Amino acid sequence: MALTLEWLLRSAGIEPSDAQAIRHAYVRDHGDGFGGIHADSTYEEIFEYTRTQSANTRIFPAVPPQYWVVFIREGGDRARLWSVMENRGEILNDGTRRVFDLVETDLMADLRERLVVGWRSPRTWRLNGPTAAGYPVMEIADSNPVPFPGFDELILDYGQLQAVMREHRYAAWRTALGSVAGVYLITYTTDGRQYVGKADGAESIRQRWGSYAANGHGGNVELRNLNPEAYRFSLLRVFDPATPTHVIDVAESHFKEALATRRHGLNRN
Repeated sequence: MALTLEWLLRSAGIEPSDAQAIRHAYVRDHGDGFGGIHADSTYEEIFEYTRTQSANTRIFPAVPPQYWVVFIREGGDRARLWSVMENRGEILNDGTRRVFDLVETDLMADLRERLVVGWRSPRTWRLNGPTAAGYPVMEIADSNPVPFPGFDELILDYGQLQAVMREHRYAAWRTALGSVAGVYLITYTTDGRQYVGKADGAESIRQRWGSYAANGHGGNVELRNLNPEAYRFSLLRVFDPATPTHVIDVAESHFKEALATRRHGLNRN
């Protein structure tokens, strides 16, 4: 018996009746006032594209289901899993477009960018869950690992940081970042201001940067009102996790002074 999407949905705890499947195609402009996406679109651009839908209920359902299983078209009848989103309701409707409060879930996270289904309806971009459940699984690919460049070579923009924190191909990066404490630099590329931070004690660089990837500010008051899309992350110095906290504190203070981030940057202390 052929493996279908239904088995994977139910294994993830998703009832097909509580879901819909969406397949995005790379179209820069739909010609109806809605922008499109392309092969170089960031996670945030695809997310915004997903949560913005037509107000015409003949195009998009008046009450869409809880889970949106989102794919990207790969050509022919292939569609690769992008993510599974939870719909928490409509937050805007201007008569032309509707915007939904979507939250990325961990459901089927291990299959992101690996699962390929056969999309039987080439002209259809949205399917009800029970219909999509019958679609065949064509491939569950091995992740293609990206080699870790080394701590001294690491520079990430915000989109790259989010990819590192969630995608299988960056597993080695997460392992490396989870093995060290240290002092890091965030550059706000819009105006060049910088923020020096640290991860110490029980918190690794992976954990600290993971909080930025999740909410854009990592709990730092200085960063709450800035656009995280303009951030660039790098490491100034790494330490063994067993390093005493006061040693890391001294290093952090040194870099704040050296880079003048208290006077001209984003550090308050």
